[in-house]
Parts: sequence; structure tokens; C-alpha cells
Amino acid sequence: MAGQIRWQKSSFSGGDTNQDCVELAAVDEVVLIRESDEPDQIVRTSRAKLRAFVLGVKAGEFDHLI
Repeated sequence: MAGQIRWQKSSFSGGDTNQDCVELAAVDEVVLIRESDEPDQIVRTSRAKLRAFVLGVKAGEFDHLI
């Protein structure tokens, strides 16, 4: 299955300059999240949970972490 996963990273992470970044992939109803420099460590979540997180990011709920 790993060969079928299409990982995507944000255009804000440096494009193809090999900068480390967070990558996401969707497999059916599961969203996979990993860091490009640790590709074997994958976190799984649902689309609904990711959506709630993204809405929180957009609302500034996590600004204190950056």
C-alpha cells in the first residue's frame, strides 16, 4: 500500500528545495500525516478531525506555538 500513497506538502514549505516539512495523504476516509525527514513515522486521523484542526489553525488557536 505504501507505494500507492501520494504524499502532498504545502507550497509554503519550500517546494522542491528538499526542506523538511509536514506531508499529508488521503487513503479512503483516513488522512495520513508524516514529517518528510521521518517518513516511517505516520499519524492517522479522520477527515473530520483534520478539518476541526485546520479550522482551529485558521482561527488562530495555535498561534502561540509558532
